[in-house]
Amino acid sequence: MAKISIVCVTGTREKLQMAAMFASVAAATGDEVSVFLSMNAITYFVKGRSDNAPVEGEMGELMGQKGVPPFKQLFQQAVELGDAQLLPCSMAMDLLKITKEDMDSEVGAPTGLTRFLSDAEGGQLLTF
Repeated sequence: MAKISIVCVTGTREKLQMAAMFASVAAATGDEVSVFLSMNAITYFVKGRSDNAPVEGEMGELMGQKGVPPFKQLFQQAVELGDAQLLPCSMAMDLLKITKEDMDSEVGAPTGLTRFLSDAEGGQLLTF
């Protein structure tokens, strides 16, 4: 079993999708997965927020047209079916005046970057 830590700071569909695919596949195969949600990514995990992130190019358009499961669905599956955690950045939450109660149900406890990096030690770290 591997430990995979994903830092997700983007607000674009392609990068959110890739992070979600890494998280869901790794969790489904038994890896320990932690996803740190910060900067432009965190707002997509606020209750009621659309997962319609802006696209960067052709691939983002094609994913929407071809019915590729959206990134939020893949992140939810990673949490439900595997050993995955979605951890919102406490600093970003403070800046945006978001509380834990404002977040989607699959999102875990607010976490600081120092704690996240400490927990990620010894594993693979991916950034999107």
